[in-house]
Amino acid sequence: MAELIIGLVVALLAVVLVLRTVRIIPQARASNVERLGRYLRTLEPGLNVVIPFIDRPRQLIDLREQVISFEPRSVITEDNLVVDIDTVLYVQVTDPRAAAYEIANYIQAIEQLTVTTLRNVIGSLDLEKVLTSREHINSTLRGVLDEASGKWGIRVNRVELKAIDPPASIKESMEKQMRADREKRATILTAEGQRQSRILTAEGDRQAAILRAEGQAKAIDTVFEAIHRNDPDPKLLAYQYLQMLPELAKGPGNTFWVIPSEVTSALQNVTKAFNGYLPEIPPDTNGHSPENPLK
Repeated sequence: MAELIIGLVVALLAVVLVLRTVRIIPQARASNVERLGRYLRTLEPGLNVVIPFIDRPRQLIDLREQVISFEPRSVITEDNLVVDIDTVLYVQVTDPRAAAYEIANYIQAIEQLTVTTLRNVIGSLDLEKVLTSREHINSTLRGVLDEASGKWGIRVNRVELKAIDPPASIKESMEKQMRADREKRATILTAEGQRQSRILTAEGDRQAAILRAEGQAKAIDTVFEAIHRNDPDPKLLAYQYLQMLPELAKGPGNTFWVIPSEVTSALQNVTKAFNGYLPEIPPDTNGHSPENPLK
């Protein structure tokens, strides 16, 4: 019976010894080993062997990139306005030994360093530049944080400003200004559209008038060429003149109409024209020849 108990104790001790000798480190993790209280080495991912009761592995350190989000911090701008800035950092442990022994809490240290750097950067800019210079602020923050955290075994990969919240009164003023700018742009666009419409309408009327004038000019040229080509005599012109006189008398205000002296000449020419073409009237039974009624 005693041998069985001793065997169980030895087996238990062997299991404990194996468990304390063999260390399995997960991927993207690391663990520092101290021997008698002093740093010895850093265990890599996989199977590692240590001396039990002499070597002491510390807690695992995550080597993956971490996202650190801070609470919004109040910062004063150059024009004495208080803004709340929400910051996000992307950091990664590059040296597990430095991250464990060079700084007690590197996350807290990075947070405080971010706040102080933000106050220095934002304090040199007015509100308008703060709202429009995010890239400048991000790059400045990243440069300062990466330089300071390098000795802690930390690399700052990216810095982002999630939100920049000005005071409520400033927000209201900015909204009013933006609304006024939009209304101004809308008014300008409307006026420009009306101006362009009037220009196009005037251009269309001008082109129509030009086309009408060209048409009338061509019609006059055609008539003029036809008249000269046919070589009309004064008799035809007088007849055309007499045809136009009734049209002139049709006006609603023509209650008194003066006949010009040219009408007499025109009538004479017309009379002569028709006399030349009247048929001969035979004499009556008594041998007398009647007179032409147009004479």
